[in-house]
Amino acid sequence: MIPLKTKEDIEKIRASALLVSKTLALIAAELKEGVTLKYLDLKAEDFILSHGAKPVFKGYNGFPASLCISVNEQVVHGIPGSYQVKDDDLISVDCGVIKDGFVGDHAYTFCMGAVGPATQKLVRITKECLYLGIEMVNVQNRIGDISYTIQNHAEKNGFSIVRELVGHGVGRALHEPPNVPNYGKRGSGPKIQEGLTIAIEPMINLGKKNIKSLKDGWTIVAADGKPSAHFEHNVAVIDGKAEILSTFEFVEAELKKNNNLLEI
Repeated sequence: MIPLKTKEDIEKIRASALLVSKTLALIAAELKEGVTLKYLDLKAEDFILSHGAKPVFKGYNGFPASLCISVNEQVVHGIPGSYQVKDDDLISVDCGVIKDGFVGDHAYTFCMGAVGPATQKLVRITKECLYLGIEMVNVQNRIGDISYTIQNHAEKNGFSIVRELVGHGVGRALHEPPNVPNYGKRGSGPKIQEGLTIAIEPMINLGKKNIKSLKDGWTIVAADGKPSAHFEHNVAVIDGKAEILSTFEFVEAELKKNNNLLEI
C-alpha cells in the first residue's frame, strides 16, 4: 500500500524539506579546505534543533550522525568524523529532518575548487538526471518512467547507475513505499497518483556501477574507487503533476559567495 498525502500533509512535508534546504545551504557556506566533516555535522544538528525539528538520520537503525557526508568514491551513508576536506574533494551531503510529524530528505553534491573536468561532468549529469526524472512525475506515468529517464541520460553520457540503492516514498517515515529505482523500463512499476510524495535521488558513478560496503557498516563506496555523485529532491504530485517541495536555491546562492566551491 502506497500512502498518499492530503494537501495539508504535503505542506508539512514541504516545511521539513525547506528546512533541509536551508541546512544544506549552511553547509555550503562552511565548506573549505581543512574543515572536518564532524564540524559540519554538528553545525547542521544545532541548526535543525534550533528550528524546532530533529535530525531524522541520527539514531536511524543506529546511524551515529545527523548528516550523511560521502567523499569522492563514497556513494552514500558516509559517517562524518575527523576527515579534513581537501581542495579537490567531491562531497555529497544528505540531510533529513522530522518536524510536525513529517520528514524532509534531500541531498546535494559539492565540488571543491580543484575538482577535475571529468568529475565536474559527472556532477552536472547527475543533477540533470534528477530534474529529467522529476519531469516524468505526472498521473499519466508510472514509476518506471522516472527510472528509465534517469538511466538513459546517465548511460548515454558514459556513466553508471548504482542498482542496489534507490529513491523512495517520504512522509511520516523516512522511507515509505514505493521504491523509486534509478534504472528500469518505461511503463513499469506503480502508477503515479495524486498525493504521492517521493524522494528522487540519482546515485551515479564515474566508473562502473559496482559498489561495496566499508567495515563501519554504513559507508557505501564505488568498488573501483572512482568518484560518485548524488542529488535528491522531495517531490509531490499536486493537481496531476510534479511539484518540488525542496529547493537548491539557498545552496546555490551560497555557492556564488564561497570561492572554495565550483558552481556546476
